[in-house]
Amino acid sequence: MSYENVLLEQPEAGIYLLTVNRPKALNALNSRTLDEIGAAAAEAGADPEARVLLVTGAGDKAFVAGADISEMRAYTALEGKTFSQRGMRAFRALETLPIPTIAVVNGFCLGGGLELAMSCDWILASDSARFGQPEVSLGVTPGFGGTQRLARLVGRAVAMELITTGRQVKVEEAKAMGLVNHVFSADTLMAEALKQARTIAAKGSIAVRLAKEAIQCGQDLDLDNACVLESKAFGLCFSTADLKEGMLAFLEKRAAEFTGR
Repeated sequence: MSYENVLLEQPEAGIYLLTVNRPKALNALNSRTLDEIGAAAAEAGADPEARVLLVTGAGDKAFVAGADISEMRAYTALEGKTFSQRGMRAFRALETLPIPTIAVVNGFCLGGGLELAMSCDWILASDSARFGQPEVSLGVTPGFGGTQRLARLVGRAVAMELITTGRQVKVEEAKAMGLVNHVFSADTLMAEALKQARTIAAKGSIAVRLAKEAIQCGQDLDLDNACVLESKAFGLCFSTADLKEGMLAFLEKRAAEFTGR
């Protein structure tokens, strides 16, 4: 499909880049943008050659500064619930992609922006990034999964504090609490993200997908059943040409040439 508020590009083989492209509005999330995020995620996920999806925001001021208040302010209760569900669908579509997804956060990452970033598998951030769920300052709760994903990522007490105070945190604090994996200078952020994406793309893609599935599906299971899930993923790898190539390459002391089969 054609997109108005997002860009979906393929900067390198196997690597997709999804950019929220409303820089004049600090990439605020309106209804169309949410729908396009979900559609673009589905498009990337449908490509059997896809290996990694990077998600970022246009411009140098904001990843996404939040949901579009100018659209939301006149909503009825039912319209508000519908808008929330629209965001939930879009972000869940991103979260459940079989390939790794990485949020590349430049600038403000607030409200719906943080909820978008948290629906990715992990976050890389610039040294000027700021994070928060300031919705209570507007008289509303987070609506795109913030109360749930933030608590799962940083713990109940920290999430409760950030959400009920609306406090914004600088990137160093975000990294210390486990919200951000790595911090880079603003001018090297995308290059570092692409470097990490290339590392993933060079691995056995079936093993990467199965590992992501095991982590995501196993985290809410008891340990015994989660380990059963891992054993099944491990066993499935032995049906692939990639496993045979990877192990032979190791024994022959050469780089593996994976085909995704």
